[in-house]
Amino acid sequence: MKLTPGLTDEALLRELGARLERRRIDANLTQAQLALEAGISKRTLERIETGDSTDFVMLIRVLRALKLIEGLENLIPDLPQSPITLLKLRGRERKRAGHPRTRSGRAATHKPAGPWKWGE
Repeated sequence: MKLTPGLTDEALLRELGARLERRRIDANLTQAQLALEAGISKRTLERIETGDSTDFVMLIRVLRALKLIEGLENLIPDLPQSPITLLKLRGRERKRAGHPRTRSGRAATHKPAGPWKWGE
């Protein structure tokens, strides 16, 4: 099944679960073996494969155990910076932390107004 915007959340979860189940079977792993390798319970893996809602971290663990973690890069690809933005930012990237400056251009130092007291 092709994942399309018209599918319901439940249909998408069922399809993703079925795809993970096929990958597990292709890897010749039982649910118990994959669950152990992923560090999750067998019941959680069963829920993922049937399309029940589960914690995203559990899905990441299963993807990592099936060596499919690189597929997350395609899920939400990083947007490249436009050439114009790169030109504007060139030379402006901070290399170290700074200190507030005074009018004379020297770093400001904080001097307390009076002696320090407990409870202030």
